[in-house]
Amino acid sequence: MKYYDKEDLMVSVCCTTYNQKQFITQTVESFLMQQTNFQFEIVIGDDYSTDGTSEVLKSFIEKYPAKIKVISAGKNVGPYQNMIDTVKACKGKYLALCDGDDYWTDPHKLQKQVDFLEQNPQYIICCHYTRVVDTEGKTIHVDPNPLPLVHSYHDLLIGKQEETKTATVVYHNIPEVHQLFQKPWYFDCFAADKLLKLYATFNTGRKIYVMPEVMSCYRVHVSGLWSGIRYEARMEKMISDFNLIIKQFSYRGIQKKRLLLLYIKRYILFEMGRLRIRKVYNTVKYLL
Repeated sequence: MKYYDKEDLMVSVCCTTYNQKQFITQTVESFLMQQTNFQFEIVIGDDYSTDGTSEVLKSFIEKYPAKIKVISAGKNVGPYQNMIDTVKACKGKYLALCDGDDYWTDPHKLQKQVDFLEQNPQYIICCHYTRVVDTEGKTIHVDPNPLPLVHSYHDLLIGKQEETKTATVVYHNIPEVHQLFQKPWYFDCFAADKLLKLYATFNTGRKIYVMPEVMSCYRVHVSGLWSGIRYEARMEKMISDFNLIIKQFSYRGIQKKRLLLLYIKRYILFEMGRLRIRKVYNTVKYLL
């Protein structure tokens, strides 16, 4: 195992939250249990919560003033601006992401991922497998046989992003990744985590490695930004993101064909069922 200079801030745990009092304690405690041979900080962006989340975070700051920093918005700025403001406050060489309703389960998670990234510079992001749970912590899904995975930009482009949920992501804190936040279309996307992974691999030419270990939990609940929305609303957001991606990212040849096949397989029946002939025509024409 590699040992790091004690003065180096190796990781910033970057957590965004809004009205998640029910879950935030478990989330923060999962950060605090991390055992590392390097320094890490915990930076939490609280988007003007009104349900008591802010008070919970204040109690943590009182106990761990040197470890935890809370970025409090003076008004509700929305998840994207909250993410940008929180990332800007992070000083670590790497950023470890986690939403305020998810949590980590392995106390050596950060150590394992940082060791991997330090030893494998061809990767921009390191992820791992996730257990999907309900509000009571009961397992909904977990892969019984985790295997190592590698995702390139072209994989992500055509929707291959298995086991890369937000709570698993550790990535290099470099401008080439965060230039995404300067793109005006970033605020038009819905799956911001997907766009971050896509842009990071696109803009650096590096890949994502998925460690074959289950080290976090993704919580499905009615107030979740993604898990809590209805099927039809989710499909609308996915189609919107698909059209944004094909217009803002570069690809050619076989990738165009694969994107067209992806559209036909996942979205065209949904669109046709709502008589969106013009939209279907425009998307297909763009990919031909």
